[in-house]
Amino acid sequence: MGIYPEPNKLMALEEAAELVKDGDIVAFGGALSVREPIAFIRELIRQGVKNLHTVGTAHGFDIDLAVGGGIVGVVQNTYVGFEFDFGLAPNFRRAVEQGKVVSKEDGCNSLIYGLRAAALGVPFLPHLNFETSDIMKLHPEFKKFKCPITGQTLIAIPALEPDVAILHARLADKKGNAVIAKPYVADILMARASKKTIITAEKVVDKLGKEPHIPYFEVAAVVEVPFGAHPTALYPDYTYDKDHIAEYIRLSRSPETFREYLDKYVYGPESHEEYLKLIDTEKLKNWKTW
Repeated sequence: MGIYPEPNKLMALEEAAELVKDGDIVAFGGALSVREPIAFIRELIRQGVKNLHTVGTAHGFDIDLAVGGGIVGVVQNTYVGFEFDFGLAPNFRRAVEQGKVVSKEDGCNSLIYGLRAAALGVPFLPHLNFETSDIMKLHPEFKKFKCPITGQTLIAIPALEPDVAILHARLADKKGNAVIAKPYVADILMARASKKTIITAEKVVDKLGKEPHIPYFEVAAVVEVPFGAHPTALYPDYTYDKDHIAEYIRLSRSPETFREYLDKYVYGPESHEEYLKLIDTEKLKNWKTW
């Protein structure tokens, strides 16, 4: 975890995205169809960053979009897909099958233990033996050792320290204090474990009025991005956009048709405000049948 004491970290989306470098290990906040930092990912695609190594638990639209946009080299997420609504993640699956992206299979427990070790500043954390799975074959960096207290065989999970965590918050102030909408998923842990944290927020306010989930000193940049999680949800403010995701899945069937999606929603809009004109924000705010 880095320390960032600056009193004003408010930046434009373009400026904050420049803090992410080629080859960085990046933790995207949120999960599946909830509170993923999609506006920031679109900006990373526009800037042409390359070979990111993503880490996280169960994710969907964010990883598939980042892979389809050509900015990812390694995916170390425990699941990537759209679940019962839309099934498999088409860009992710195609890229892995074609060898364009490395899928570094991991488990929720082992990945969380790696982040916890980094957050605590220790080289590893001990995990109970999981030899009944193939996880050890996939992670030669995991090492067996005998517990000096009980004599039990344990697994040392090395610290997993992302270069940057990118989290979408409901509220933030200019200093970097942030309130994360439930479910928190692994966001708070990601901020603790990462070298720097970038917050995109629905709204930037002078005073939060409540205790922050992410304290200012962990945060390197703050960006105000209303509907910054679209088409994923930010409960209770807006739901995920099934119509948009259906269009995305339809256009993701091939690299050629996916270019149509990128041209319309990523490269076409000259700003996030222009992007918002392409979506029905009133529908999302009023559609309360989650």
